[in-house]
Amino acid sequence: MESSISDKIKLLQKMIDESRSIVFFGGAGVSTESGIPDFRSVDGLYNQKYDYPPEQMLSHTFYVNKPKEFFKFYKDKMLALDIKPNQAHKKLAEMEIKGKLSCVITQNIDGLHQAAGSKKVYELHGSVHRNYCEQCHKFFDALYMKNSADIPVCDECGGRVKPDVVLYEEGLDNNTVIGAIEHIERSDMLIIGGTSLVVYPAASLVRYFRGKYLVLINRDKTDMDSSADLVINEKIGETLSRIKV
Repeated sequence: MESSISDKIKLLQKMIDESRSIVFFGGAGVSTESGIPDFRSVDGLYNQKYDYPPEQMLSHTFYVNKPKEFFKFYKDKMLALDIKPNQAHKKLAEMEIKGKLSCVITQNIDGLHQAAGSKKVYELHGSVHRNYCEQCHKFFDALYMKNSADIPVCDECGGRVKPDVVLYEEGLDNNTVIGAIEHIERSDMLIIGGTSLVVYPAASLVRYFRGKYLVLINRDKTDMDSSADLVINEKIGETLSRIKV
C-alpha cells in the first residue's frame, strides 16, 4: 500500500513539475487537519446534535427569522479564530510564491489560505473575516463578531452586522465565480482537494477545466474519480507536504 502511495506522490510531483499554471480547488477537508470540522464526515457538523439541523441554521431564512439562534451556532462552530494554517495551506502558498500556482479557489470561509501567505484566493462562500452592517455597510472584523452580544450590531448606526458568508438560499458572488472560472479555463493542471464535490454550484466549476492534468486528493472517493488523471485517497496536507517546488 505504501509503495502505491509513493508511486502516486512521484506521479503528482512529475505532473506539477511539468505544469506552469496550476489551480487548486479546495473544500472543507483542507482545513480539517487544522482542527476545523467538516460537514459530512462521521464527526462532521451534519452528524452533531442541535435543536435545528445545521443546514437550516445556516440558511438565509433562519438568519432572518431566528438571528439569536443563528449567531449562537455561528460563533460556536464557524468562528475558529485560534486555528492555524496546516501543511496544505503552507504548501499552496509556497507554490504560488514559486510561480507554479495561479490561484486557490476555496469553499472554505476560514481565511486560512491568506493566513498561510496565499495572495490570489477566490472564496466562493465568503469569509468570516469580513462582516458588514446591513444598514450603513461599515466593516467589522471577526473578533468584533466573536466578542459581540447575542446579535452583533453596528457601533455607529445600530444595524445588524451580517457575516460576508454565503448562506443556504443565497447566491454566490458573481465576480468571484467569473474570476474562478477564468483561472480554471486557463490552467494546465487542476488539483481538487478535500472536497466531496457534492456542493453546487461550486462543484460545477470543475467542468470548465480543459487542461492536461486533473488530480483529486481526498480521503474518500468522489463521483469524479473516474474522470481524473490521478486520484490520491489520503489527507491533503500530508500529501502536499511531500511535494517539492
